[in-house]
Amino acid sequence: MKILHLDTNHELLINQLNDLGYTNHEDYSSSKETIEEKISVYDGIVIRSRFSIDKQFLDAATNLKFIGRVGAGLENIDCNYAETKGVYLISAPEGNRNAVGEHALGMLLSLFNKLNKADAEVRNGKWLREENRGVELDEKTVGLIGYGNMGKAFAKKLRGFDVDVLCYDIKDNVGNQNAKQVSLQEFQERVDVVSLHIPQTPLTLKMINADFIKAFKKPFWLINTARGKSVVTADLVSALRTGKILGAGLDVLEYENASFEGLFSSDMPEAFQYLIQADNVMLSPHIAGWTIESKAKLAQTVVDKIKARFH
Repeated sequence: MKILHLDTNHELLINQLNDLGYTNHEDYSSSKETIEEKISVYDGIVIRSRFSIDKQFLDAATNLKFIGRVGAGLENIDCNYAETKGVYLISAPEGNRNAVGEHALGMLLSLFNKLNKADAEVRNGKWLREENRGVELDEKTVGLIGYGNMGKAFAKKLRGFDVDVLCYDIKDNVGNQNAKQVSLQEFQERVDVVSLHIPQTPLTLKMINADFIKAFKKPFWLINTARGKSVVTADLVSALRTGKILGAGLDVLEYENASFEGLFSSDMPEAFQYLIQADNVMLSPHIAGWTIESKAKLAQTVVDKIKARFH
């Protein structure tokens, strides 16, 4: 079986596939059109996020048996069309769920204790204690939207705190010993913290908007380590201005498919200008699942799933 690798990954991925007897080719630079011209000779492809796998690409891939995505989601693949062609789809949320859980917890504790603000002030010669008085996580209610691999990993991290953990999910009976599944109404009545752990789907696009935010009984903190397009940034900023959202930790942004070089120009969106200046907002560049350990775990997960299915 011949496999084409379209993105660089941990070396164990190709090494182990070689050991299993597969033929591995690498092409990390050709255009999508060039790849389409030769894809028909391959049985499998391994990709991260280099380009989308659409209907045209799948039609050209006449011998394709699987697509391995070295990441948690499959939104860059036309999954429905791939499945009609008998293509087996592999993702690897097991590989970076622990990293995401740790990152979400780190963001939450940093926001509660104003660590990013205090750090910047001390570096600039300001020693402000009362202004940086923090908030404790104990006694709070943490709500997770989406309770799959990532949500469960974050809930597990919260076991060391005296908190109530609730989850809301479109699937039934996903709650466990670490989080109680509740209705959206109960979720919005009780939580102090909202953490997103949802894939990008038509249901989750722009899910966190003005109406959704308004439905919460209490002001709350927002953590997003999932997908940027689930949050309407302008509505988030409005809620931060009014205090309905007390602070936000954002590892992902609505603007991610745009050129980030352009974002930092004089034409940057007004909402983004607010985010980068706000003391109660913490930003990171989509690295929640991007640890040294997760790089190896993601690759190993993909290898294991290819081996289980085809070897």
